[in-house]
Parts: sequence; structure tokens; C-alpha cells
Amino acid sequence: MKPNVFRAFCDLAYQQAGIKLGEEKWALVSARVGKRLRALNLSSEVDYLEVLRRGDGGELIEFLDVISTHFTSFFREPAHFDRLAQDLGARLAKGQKTFRLWCAASSSGEEPYTIALVLEQLFAGHVRRASDPGSGVDWKVLATDLSTRVLGMAKRGQYRAQQLKTVPRDALARSFVKLQGDASGDDVVYEAGPELKSHLTFARLNLARPPFPMRGPFDAVLCRNVMIYFDAPVRQALVREMERLVRPGGLVFVGHAETLSGLDTGLQVIAPSVYRKPGPS
Repeated sequence: MKPNVFRAFCDLAYQQAGIKLGEEKWALVSARVGKRLRALNLSSEVDYLEVLRRGDGGELIEFLDVISTHFTSFFREPAHFDRLAQDLGARLAKGQKTFRLWCAASSSGEEPYTIALVLEQLFAGHVRRASDPGSGVDWKVLATDLSTRVLGMAKRGQYRAQQLKTVPRDALARSFVKLQGDASGDDVVYEAGPELKSHLTFARLNLARPPFPMRGPFDAVLCRNVMIYFDAPVRQALVREMERLVRPGGLVFVGHAETLSGLDTGLQVIAPSVYRKPGPS
């Protein structure tokens, strides 16, 4: 891939999704663009660049899908989920009955399903009865991502046994259904059960294009391990939106390798990579 073509793809990724790609991503961009060339039967990167520049929205989404990195896992950075359960548990003890959370970079679903597993356990003694809408706890998790491909995976909620190794056995037995394979095989696949899925909503959202359509307020926002791909102006706009959408006293989680230092925000750090919006809970 010629330098000017590489820079053109980088510019497009930044303009459309705020993704900052440096020279160290040359091989990655070349390989992933190559996948789209083969899929579309195009002969050169320049031809593909012209397809994207003509404004084919569907192909632009495909390009952003393949250029994005989607590493994730169940219970990644587990201290965050301990803090989340502690904070929401305190709200529950004070009588709060409705909880709304936003997972801002949900990838293939491991993170929002982890949130759901934590909340399912936390609210186990407060199940809302269909015959009595005023009973129990009403909780929902909004999960968003730029990539339609990984959102499709998340909606299916199907994972190999190896991917679920960090999920507690009792939670796996309670909230997932085995689809195929045997207990000793690598082909064992589990699917999140309908009850767990009923608490999640998946939607495409470009974090580099605020303002966002959600009204909030959210009790917690998890936007982890995605801001490392953004430059300061994009991070600033994203943090401003998270601050708007989280309720006073609510929490904002970022990745352990991320920080809001240097950004203009009223969010206050309460633990490494954990922030709180000032105000009454």
C-alpha cells in the first residue's frame, strides 16, 4: 500500500469514527483493506478508496467494522464490576427500584453480558413479577458499538466454552444454555438465556459523533478501552456526553490504561479508572 493511500484510509477512519491510526498500523490497515478488496472483487486499494469516497454508506460501515479492534472478554478488569455491584447495592438498600446502565463500547457482547450477570446476582431477591409491575427491580443495560458485525454477534449471545472460562459456574448454569458439543470438547457453545437477554438492548452508535440520541440518566456508564483510539478533541467531546448522560452521583468507568487527566470535566476520580459525577446519589 502506497503512503498516500494509507494516509487517505487513516484520514477516512478519523473523519468518520474518530479512530486515530498511526504508521504502526500500516500492516493492520493493509491486511484488513485487503479483505474488503477480495469481498468486492476489486483490484486495488485506490479502487476501494473511490468506493468509500462515493458515499456508499453500507460499505463505509463495513470498512469501519474491519478497521476497528474488538478485543474483549468476560469479567475483564474485574475490580470494576466489584465497584459497580457495591455502588448499585447501596442504591438498592436506599430503596431505588429502577436502574439503567450504558456499555458504550460493547464489542461482541462479553462486557454487557458481564454487567447483566453482575446485576442479575445483585437483584436476585428483587425479581419483578409480571402480575405486579410495581414489585421488584426494573433494570436495563444499553450496549452500543460502532460495528454492526460485532453487534450481531452480541445479539446472538453465543460463546465457546473457552470464552466463558471466567464466568462463575453457577452463573453459567443459571443464565446460559448449552447448544452443542460435550463437556470435554472445544466445540461446546453456550447461548445467553432469554431472561438474561431481556435486560439488554443493542444499538449502533458512533462515539465520535455527539450529541447522542439517548436521554439518560444512567446510573453508570462503562466506556472502557476505546478512548485509547481517539485523540484529545474526540475524547473531550465523548467525556462531555458521558457527563451529561450519567446521573448525579453516578459512576463512569474507563479502561485501566485510560485517564481523563487533561480533559475538561467535572467528573471526580474515586479510584483508578473510576469517576463519579458530583451531586446527590
